Amino acid sequence: MSDPLAPADAAPDRAPAIRLPGRPAAPRPAPRALGLWLLAIAALVLAIVVVGGITRLTESGLSIVQWDPILGAIPPLTHAQWQAAFDGYKAIPQYKAFNTGMTLAGFQHIYFWEFLHRLIARGIGTLLAVVLLAFWWRRAIPAGYGWRGLLTLALIGFQGVIGWWMVSSGLAYRTEVSHIRLAIHLLSALMIYGYAIWTALDLLALARDPAARPARLVALSTVAIVILALQIMLGAFTAGLRAGYAFASWPKMGDDWFPAGGWDRDWSTLRNLVDNPIAVQFVHRWWAWVALVAVVTVARLAMKAGHRPAAIAIVVAVVAQILLGIATLLTGVDIPIAVAHQAMATILLGALIWGSHALGRAGAIAPASDKRG
Repeated sequence: MSDPLAPADAAPDRAPAIRLPGRPAAPRPAPRALGLWLLAIAALVLAIVVVGGITRLTESGLSIVQWDPILGAIPPLTHAQWQAAFDGYKAIPQYKAFNTGMTLAGFQHIYFWEFLHRLIARGIGTLLAVVLLAFWWRRAIPAGYGWRGLLTLALIGFQGVIGWWMVSSGLAYRTEVSHIRLAIHLLSALMIYGYAIWTALDLLALARDPAARPARLVALSTVAIVILALQIMLGAFTAGLRAGYAFASWPKMGDDWFPAGGWDRDWSTLRNLVDNPIAVQFVHRWWAWVALVAVVTVARLAMKAGHRPAAIAIVVAVVAQILLGIATLLTGVDIPIAVAHQAMATILLGALIWGSHALGRAGAIAPASDKRG
């Protein structure tokens, strides 16, 4: 596949390409620098996930009822502009159902979190675009990585569309956003996060060894990532349905492992698993142990293959995540703990990507025939 941003020398049988003034005549690949920039992008995605969690838990996500990708970067500056924004919020069902009588100061508080969320999103896309343009100008993008940078940028742009699609679900008929769209929005952000980390690790490996090839995602790691993604999706369902408030006890839900009447017999199994807050909380509690086994298995193999830091990071992160999940329940969804729980899920995914990348490098898992003797 051709690389739209990769440096390319003119073919011998063609006229020399016109060189722009100030641009290097020859490629100067800088894989380490580009890899570090992508890790910075991943760190910003982690930050926006944290702010997104605060936005959801403080019911701030519907405070901005318009999507303006350009002028929306400027907040209201005058009293009249603030009042107009507040009037827009007053027109949606959430205000009429829960916040009648809210003051302008109260509105400004919830507006802040949603505005910050959108501002960071714009910053991530702008920063990556500037980084890619600068590396292209310097002819510093290693061959084969230009298209990966553009794909990451395109995913960030599409994420903005998904975010508005999510918000729009709560503007006309609902008092909150669709929990399904919320889950899609979170998972798409984490896909950007994971892809940025994976590409960064490939680039850092290339910086250490110019002959290094991109790592491949092995089957075991794929299964573990899917299992963890399902747990994160269930967490988004739990947040979107406010299912975390249903039972503030652990390991039982009240006095029972599964409360009587918690399963709606008039609904299909699929609908119970997606829309029933009690069923969603129950599955989220116990799927965590499936995720634990899956990620620890990856950590164990990474340790055997000599990738001790990645293995330790996975184990520490998954233990912390389970403890934070239990604490979130027992505290009745205390906001700082719940936000830390969401942040740790993202960190755990990053650690799992790190361990999976280590296993996917050439020779990380040797065939059985290579281990004899």
